[in-house]
Amino acid sequence: MTTSLRTSYPVGQRVAAGLVHAYTASGVVLALLMVHFAYAGEVRTVLWLFLAAMVVDGTDGFLARHLRVKAVMPGFDGALLDNIVDYITYAFAPMILLWSTGYLPDGWLGGAVAAVPLLASCYQFCRSDAKTDDHFFLGFPSYWNIVAFYLIVLEAGTVTSTTILLVFAVLVFVPVKYLYPSRTERLWYVTMALTTLWLALYAVIVARLPDPGVVWVALSAVYIGYYVAVSLHLTVTTARRGATSAE
Repeated sequence: MTTSLRTSYPVGQRVAAGLVHAYTASGVVLALLMVHFAYAGEVRTVLWLFLAAMVVDGTDGFLARHLRVKAVMPGFDGALLDNIVDYITYAFAPMILLWSTGYLPDGWLGGAVAAVPLLASCYQFCRSDAKTDDHFFLGFPSYWNIVAFYLIVLEAGTVTSTTILLVFAVLVFVPVKYLYPSRTERLWYVTMALTTLWLALYAVIVARLPDPGVVWVALSAVYIGYYVAVSLHLTVTTARRGATSAE
């Protein structure tokens, strides 16, 4: 008699796998709180929730791979769950925050501006090659929470905020390969160390608001520069390597 996959693993292992999925799903609760506090004008609270969501997103994959969640619970699509949670926390909630707190134009125009990144992210999250086989993000990976963070910290005006959102929305469709911090093998240790440091700097900056300190913001921007520079470099080198192997 063939033993089903569902019963071929110990109960404890299946419970652990379920808890990992529950951990991922906790992001939707964080998103609900983000929207609530955004409309309440509690910007600092929302930024703390952004940090919590990034920590969950940055660690649930490690747990899932370590506990072999995909094999233990084959009937549950953890990747789909992750995409749902990421869309709400990384795209939808940040647009709510920017629109509700005056960083976008008033009225329907602000809503129209906020809709552009959301529509672009619909494409980003649904494309089959959004995460490449060599573990990169293809196109700007809808880090709208990080964009919103810097617009708020730098007290950007509505024109600046609108321009930046529209530019990044276009970058979603530009086939640059961006680092997937927890999975891109090239420079993994350096990237993870700098990512962890950036998260710590993010916390320092939020804790200091409304006066984040120029030095802290500048230090955090170094990581952004590293991320963009390495992503562009690896995009070019992998493209050259592919062209050479095709000859």
